[in-house]
Amino acid sequence: MSKPQLIENTDGRRMRTERSRQAIIEATLALTKEGNLIPTAQAIAERAGVGIRSFFRHFADMDTLFSAADEQSREQYESLFRGGERSGALQERILHAVQRRAAGYEAEANAILSTAAQLWRSKVLRKNYAHYQKALLKDLDNWLPELKNISRSKREAVDAVASFEMWHRLRYHQGMSKTASIELIIELIGQLIKD
Repeated sequence: MSKPQLIENTDGRRMRTERSRQAIIEATLALTKEGNLIPTAQAIAERAGVGIRSFFRHFADMDTLFSAADEQSREQYESLFRGGERSGALQERILHAVQRRAAGYEAEANAILSTAAQLWRSKVLRKNYAHYQKALLKDLDNWLPELKNISRSKREAVDAVASFEMWHRLRYHQGMSKTASIELIIELIGQLIKD
């Protein structure tokens, strides 16, 4: 076998390996987005079109997969919450901050629920969850610098009201519309800051 053909075979194998790995990551993200909150390795492998042995050749365990999926989707996820018009009167900034979070929560509800459902068994998901929670708190400080002037207990209440858990409760457990949920959260945050 000549050297050029050996290199060609090696490059082809490497490309197939990378395609399979990418297909597994994309299958994981797609299944979660569709509502399979705890997809199994078998379900992911089937969706990706690879065998279960191939799955475990690429990812030794689910935490390795979770880490790769987060690395791939982090920028897109964080971009949902960053940005937005952050100037203006307090009430305008509360409105814009809540609208921005609402859009992010709606878009990523299943990913957040999937993470919450698996926190107990995944060190990677616990680490990622803590990272995102810290980033959301910092982002809220950026929207609303007035939060630095309220009591600790009121700040904790604002964080609870602005959380995904509150959003999910209003939207899915209490059956409120997106608009009504936004209005209620705006009202509660405004009261906590102004009182």
